[in-house]
Amino acid sequence: MNDSVKKDEPPGRRKHKSPHRDKNWDDWIWQCNHRITTLAELEQVIQLSPEERRGIENPYRKFSMAITPYFASILDPENPNCPLRRQVIPRVEESHLSESDMQDPCGEDKDSPVHGLVHRYPDRVLLLVTNRCATYCRYCTRRRIVGNNESSITDENLQKVYAYIRGNRKIRDVLISGGDPLTLHERKLEGILQNLKKIPHVELLRIGTRVPVTLPQRINGHLLQMLKKYHPLMMSIHFTHPREITPEVKRACEALADAGIPLGSQTVLLRGINDSAVTIRKLMHELLKIRVRPYYLYQCDLAQGTEHLRTPVSTGIHIIEKLQGHTTGYAVPTFVIDAPGGGGKIPLSPNYLLSQSPGEICLRNYEKKTFKYSEPLEPYKRSVEVIAKQCASA
Repeated sequence: MNDSVKKDEPPGRRKHKSPHRDKNWDDWIWQCNHRITTLAELEQVIQLSPEERRGIENPYRKFSMAITPYFASILDPENPNCPLRRQVIPRVEESHLSESDMQDPCGEDKDSPVHGLVHRYPDRVLLLVTNRCATYCRYCTRRRIVGNNESSITDENLQKVYAYIRGNRKIRDVLISGGDPLTLHERKLEGILQNLKKIPHVELLRIGTRVPVTLPQRINGHLLQMLKKYHPLMMSIHFTHPREITPEVKRACEALADAGIPLGSQTVLLRGINDSAVTIRKLMHELLKIRVRPYYLYQCDLAQGTEHLRTPVSTGIHIIEKLQGHTTGYAVPTFVIDAPGGGGKIPLSPNYLLSQSPGEICLRNYEKKTFKYSEPLEPYKRSVEVIAKQCASA
């Protein structure tokens, strides 16, 4: 495990060329229409390694490649180990399927009462509104449904979703995800928000997205004005590495925060990309500076073809231990495993509880110093009750 970060990995834009940069660069629709999807297009931007070339040319590759011109412009054109490049360019290692790989690693399909809706936790549901993303990450947990036939949920399907939620009064929280819901046009997205908001027992709407990172041009005035109508609305943004936080991303996140939308980050722990305490700490600090609260650090799911990107669980626990007590609590995310097969998120942390006995527990802190904490005992409770009765009869 490497707890160092290279000097050439500061946040901010790296001045690289793009094959399509022109006057429409800041138009998000133009960015989507000019995504890099072929080997020939990518060769205009970077020098491909043999592993990358073989990964792109692999006739059995099942997961699409698509990279926005913006995100391509911040890739290192010469270094195949660039942490951003390894996230979005197919490599030959993807063709390896391990025995532990799963088509649906989080077990979403079995918890889907209506197509596109996942109901696992009692009071909240996950609504998958599109199978399209601006840029496809090679570790995607939903690669079984994302990227191959880009489309959004139909109106007929949505009516079934709304009916199911209306019929389940325990549901108070709806997370809208995909694919990426911010790739929808405002009219479609607003229709979904509007109909969910009409359901009396739905108290909170959330959007899960990576668009502010890979397509920050999408966060424009029209979108912000529309989103502001549907508070309380929260947003979880998928960040992976401090290099992703460019001036454009900073502007997008600050605009969302100014619109009253609380922002949280979700980060997947990835081998050779962000699997060091120094890199994660830098990312968390940079997120706080752009008003994004670190939320989750995920152990990489068992999605097919991702074994080369997965780290040991001990790596994540080590990183949390290097954060806890060594930096502000706001910068410490919760490390979780989304239990394979649909068990939900399970938090993991270093073991600070050393022992427990009646009336006392033994703890250690971030400096590995030990402390004893006395707990109340039942005899104390009984003595208080006796005193209370004596006072009442006096």
